[in-house]
Amino acid sequence: MKSTKLLSTPSLLLGVLLFASNAVWAQIKTQPSLGYRSAKLLTVNGLQFKDLNKNGKLDKYEDWRLSNEVRINDLISQMTMEEKIGFMIISTTRLKGDQAFQANATRGEITSDFNEEDLVQPNNMFTRKPLPTPMMSAAGTTKGVMNFHLRHFILRANTSAKIMADWANNLQALCETSRLGIPAIVASNPRNHVTIDASVGLSVGTTVFSKWPGELGMAAMRDLKLTREFAEIAAQEWSAVGLRKGYMYMADLATEPRWQRVEGTFGEDADLSANMIREIVLGFQGTKLGKNSVAMTTKHFPGGGPQVDGQDSHFEWGKFAHYPGGMFEYHLKPFKAAIEAGTSSIMPYYSAPKDKNMEAVGFSYNKAIINDLLRKKLGFKGIINSDTGPIDMMPWGVENLTIIERYQKAIDAGVDIFSGGADPAILLETVKKGLVKEERINESISRLLKEKFELGLFENPYVDTEAASKIVGNAEFQKKGDLALRKSIVLLRNDAKLLPLKAQTTARHTKVYFETYYNNGRTPNPVTVYKPTSTHPTIEFVATKDEADAVLLWLIPSGGSLFSSAGKPIELSLSKNKIDVAHVNELIKSKPTIVAINYTSPWVINELDMDNTKTVLATFGTTPDALIDIISGAFKPTGKMPFSTPISEQAVVENKSDVPGHLENKGYALFKFGDGLSY
Repeated sequence: MKSTKLLSTPSLLLGVLLFASNAVWAQIKTQPSLGYRSAKLLTVNGLQFKDLNKNGKLDKYEDWRLSNEVRINDLISQMTMEEKIGFMIISTTRLKGDQAFQANATRGEITSDFNEEDLVQPNNMFTRKPLPTPMMSAAGTTKGVMNFHLRHFILRANTSAKIMADWANNLQALCETSRLGIPAIVASNPRNHVTIDASVGLSVGTTVFSKWPGELGMAAMRDLKLTREFAEIAAQEWSAVGLRKGYMYMADLATEPRWQRVEGTFGEDADLSANMIREIVLGFQGTKLGKNSVAMTTKHFPGGGPQVDGQDSHFEWGKFAHYPGGMFEYHLKPFKAAIEAGTSSIMPYYSAPKDKNMEAVGFSYNKAIINDLLRKKLGFKGIINSDTGPIDMMPWGVENLTIIERYQKAIDAGVDIFSGGADPAILLETVKKGLVKEERINESISRLLKEKFELGLFENPYVDTEAASKIVGNAEFQKKGDLALRKSIVLLRNDAKLLPLKAQTTARHTKVYFETYYNNGRTPNPVTVYKPTSTHPTIEFVATKDEADAVLLWLIPSGGSLFSSAGKPIELSLSKNKIDVAHVNELIKSKPTIVAINYTSPWVINELDMDNTKTVLATFGTTPDALIDIISGAFKPTGKMPFSTPISEQAVVENKSDVPGHLENKGYALFKFGDGLSY
């Protein structure tokens, strides 16, 4: 009988470890695609690596076979303090011809070349008041990269896919020539939504990217699968042009109807918003960051919605958040969902809490909010990214501190990277004076580097410019967007059973007068009559109401840009938001009328002739074609309201800012959260 020799336990363990080691090695030794311009390649054991620091040998941070932790520690050990501090600044960057944030600038042609002009602002760009010290909000590109060691940028320009992609490659090539060859990461505000207030810093507005409903409209769809598809599509478009970080999305809740940033939220309900944020983060990032991901910056912790009187904390008159309904915890739900989904970064808001249990300082300075709540209690391990300008422009609650002391307090609270300024000099001085320890700086640098390594930027930060033009806004992507634009529309009333419109006889179409009423303050006539050149199967569009069988009136109220705020009381009645109510009521009385209202805020509509307003639709950033498909019955309405609309201005004044409309006192709402009919 043949005997078999058994391995001893130590030998068996060693064998298992060797097998596991070889299995891991088989996974990580695959040669990645390396993108490079000026860097030399190093060949080691038949594998290639980029010599980013130009020393002719393979450093640990250049070795893609090693763990991110090892690579990060090696790179931090090689960085100077100046390089580290530049890494903690994220600033606006501008292309040649791009005049973002530049007052009274003449719009020029935007190209993929660098804008080498520093933008120094003597005034607070939001309050328009003089700053104690002029602030550099954008540095000339070469100076920013090579002298200030900036590697985090916010792109505001609205231009073609090819120009963005070419510029992104130019930027990465410049970074590659620097001492350590650390690549840049470029962020942007949303670029895929139909929006009314496309102010710089909120949204880029209509772009070459695929077009989808506004965020409220996305929530109105109640379609989480399509929401995930949107995020996956948008991530492909963003990555194609070199945008690898999103300054989005807002997890804030629209519980205060007067707050002027409701348009960027997913509505008033914490559970719906949490579900939306979860799908958005997973769609853009994947289950973990990788070479095809766009890293998300979820904002504005711990919830920007419950502002006193709805005034926004970009301004001194709106610097306080409050919780009269005791629902602070309710506003955390969407952020918890973002953290569970793995959001890469979280942005605190400017507001200072008006609550005896919290320090009355802006959330970027609030250690109990960032360190104790966000880090320790909620377990967030990612990047804390300040909003734009809490140090220089919105230092609520710390106005009496010097700039250096503000940096010290914000870093102590937990901020990792500062948005707004482009010159790191004062932050560097803060560290050199010993007010912040280098160990604390290294913590932030480690988090920031981890994002870059996980995104694969050290291996290949470059994009295919020809592919970018084919990917961005392509027909297949837009087909999905068109579906979303239709699913976002809500039918609120159909009392006269006017919808869907039916042909008057088999011999002729229904004649419709389609008027859009939008007063943007720049055109003399707010009325646009829709007269398509193509023939509709069931509708004939006519030039006057007298010719019509029915009127489709699309009202687009506007309270003006957020940044036009002057601190006056905010009212939500249509007449206070650039709608000529007399003109509207005249139309309503003249013919059977479909009133569509674009809700960027929960408008109060009781000035309308409500007895004759029997057919009402709600839109949240959509297109005329989508609206026509709804009224014609080509697409049956499925949308549900993402928030409640107050029945009167008195109801608005009496609302509790932190309480969603569906939990306000009985009688608060004209249209309730979740309302929505179909055919």
